Amino acid sequence: MPRQIFQLRMSLSGVRPAVWRRVLVPGGYTLDRVHRVVQHAMGWRDCHLHSFEIDGLQYGEPDPDGELAVQDELDVRLDAVVGKGSRFHYTYDFGDWWEHDLLVEDAFAAEADERYPSCLDGERAGPPEDVGGPQGYLVFLAALADPAHPEHRSMRDWAGAGFDPAAFDAGRVATLLRRLC
Repeated sequence: MPRQIFQLRMSLSGVRPAVWRRVLVPGGYTLDRVHRVVQHAMGWRDCHLHSFEIDGLQYGEPDPDGELAVQDELDVRLDAVVGKGSRFHYTYDFGDWWEHDLLVEDAFAAEADERYPSCLDGERAGPPEDVGGPQGYLVFLAALADPAHPEHRSMRDWAGAGFDPAAFDAGRVATLLRRLC
């Protein structure tokens, strides 16, 4: 039986202009691997906690102290909890609270000569780590866009001269995702 591939559209909630990605992910991936796909696709470094919410259930890394009641993401395959047309949520960094809406746009058999996961498309750079969530990102973007802004230079230095909020390279993300195989 050929492997099933899910085409996911992931959109960062509360951010305008929109930051989104379209990725192809094997349905047999466990949720911890889907987490890594999101991290690479958004350009993040996996420095913070995360969770998935699917049909009212929370999945993530089990908390050894038992404070977070989540089901172990290592035990759950994507194709066991979602299908074509399913919507679910992924939250990254419980301080900044980056919420992602994920939609399974399509499900199909893997092509023999393709490597998965892969990135098909997207728009805009992912926000820098620790920028302060959607509201902090808006302040950050305003400071970057206005050379007269009192925090322009410090924000530019903090983000690095190479950060361009409008930039997105699907080919680069696809290359990073192939390393997950």
